[in-house]
Amino acid sequence: MVANFNKIVLVPTDFSEVCNNAASQAVDTAKLLNYKVVLLHVVDNDTKAYLKDEKLPAEAIDKMLSDLANELHVQGGVTVEYLSREGSIFTTISEVANEIGANLVYLGTHGKTGIQRFTGSFALKVVVSSEVPVVVVQKRPYTTQYKDIVLPISTDLSTEEKAKWATFIAKQFDATIHILVIGDAGDLTYESAHEIARLLGKNDVKYTFTEAEKHSQFGRQTIDYATSNNADLIMIITSPEKNRVSYLLGSYDEEIIFNTTQLPVLCVNPNDIEFDFKG
Repeated sequence: MVANFNKIVLVPTDFSEVCNNAASQAVDTAKLLNYKVVLLHVVDNDTKAYLKDEKLPAEAIDKMLSDLANELHVQGGVTVEYLSREGSIFTTISEVANEIGANLVYLGTHGKTGIQRFTGSFALKVVVSSEVPVVVVQKRPYTTQYKDIVLPISTDLSTEEKAKWATFIAKQFDATIHILVIGDAGDLTYESAHEIARLLGKNDVKYTFTEAEKHSQFGRQTIDYATSNNADLIMIITSPEKNRVSYLLGSYDEEIIFNTTQLPVLCVNPNDIEFDFKG
């Protein structure tokens, strides 16, 4: 299947501070790439309870979306559209992303602690069900000039898929991919990482190659490596389940997604999309 994207960044929102931060970062990315932004609010039971408690009509959601869209347009000078859709946050976001041909989803999450545990679980479910790359954003503002992207490699699975998506994202942002690999020379993971590097080079993508410390916790080491090297983004690529209906997070991925430095994390689920990297 050939890539069929419409230069759209989709931003699900519940109008919280962290979702506003995700929307702000999405606008910056859209401006950089000459995309438009589409805001989405999924109307579910929580929405209905909120409207009832606040004694607001159903139309209030579209008014809130309209106000936010106008504010973001003024901020970034990009086209910002919006829609509300009744459904479940666990499925509707992915459905809408596919329907409108979004290139990226920017997803705000509070993490996995305290009363925000549900939000963290929600983020993980969206990540593993999305055919569109998802940028998980926390409360801390970050630049969207993604010039240095860390790609941790901890398995030998989906080598060509990882190289394909890393190439696509690198070319979108004119970025350098910093490969961080766990393993020893000669083992499958190490050789997979070298093959990814070879394919990146073949497609004229700038990259570096670093071996992780053998006895260090890889998730923590990835975060520390990204922080100490002033990376703008961490990119993780999942492994498909056998039925390809959903995807599997690696043993270190959850820690990386909810990293305490609040660095944005781009989560990609490999699929059969084909890209033309020429030009």
